[in-house]
Amino acid sequence: MDDRDPQFLQIGEGSKRRRIAYRLEARGEGAGLFWLPGFLSDMASTKAEALAAFARARGSTMLRFDYSGHGLSEGNLLDATIGDWLAEARAVFELLKDRRAVVIGSSMGGWIALLLARHLAQQGELSRLAGLVLLAPAWDMTERLVWHQMDADAKGAIARDGVYYEPSLYGDPYPITRRLIEEGRSHLIGEGLLPLDLKVRILQGMCDPDVPWGHALDLADLLCSGDVEVTLIKDGDHRQSRPQDLRRLEATVAALISAAR
Repeated sequence: MDDRDPQFLQIGEGSKRRRIAYRLEARGEGAGLFWLPGFLSDMASTKAEALAAFARARGSTMLRFDYSGHGLSEGNLLDATIGDWLAEARAVFELLKDRRAVVIGSSMGGWIALLLARHLAQQGELSRLAGLVLLAPAWDMTERLVWHQMDADAKGAIARDGVYYEPSLYGDPYPITRRLIEEGRSHLIGEGLLPLDLKVRILQGMCDPDVPWGHALDLADLLCSGDVEVTLIKDGDHRQSRPQDLRRLEATVAALISAAR
């Protein structure tokens, strides 16, 4: 099988058992890349494909996957939660075994990346990470960027129907479920400092309509690390998928890989 073809990992028990699609391109002995996509994105996005090509060109390992309810993975999006996606990220991450990794998270994937790093720190395994690269990190998204921004009609729809379909600039409306909001509250990180002693690089567009650039600065304040850099892109949008955005991402990732040697 070509290692770029999708492979599958069984995760969960009983009714929560689901098949998660991933792609692992293993090569070299240096730090690998672990990609965490955003909400309603997948491992075939512009940024994910660009990073995969970048990793091939450098001879680096690349691991990416689809959350349940996304892309090629099983699961119903209306039933999924942040906890589910974090559990999947933790399980898929183990495929890298003893290899250190630069974890790259986009939007909601930035929140998942931080939760993964916090879990590893609690297990005494933070050294498995060579750094985090966070693009428009939507940390505490369900509460700060969704629930707190909803009007009374939207909150009423969630209370009445269990789901609200939020209009999107990028295509079909986003389904925001009561399950997603309520379960997300058990994963909030903004109520205290994050003791993550590792390199963190944040790339944030100042023209981002979904994640305000001040949200990225607030995250920098929460991080207990002496090596946090925030890059504000004055004309940058949320997706950061323009050629210049991709080159910036690649340069940021390359610097962390080199520092991990």
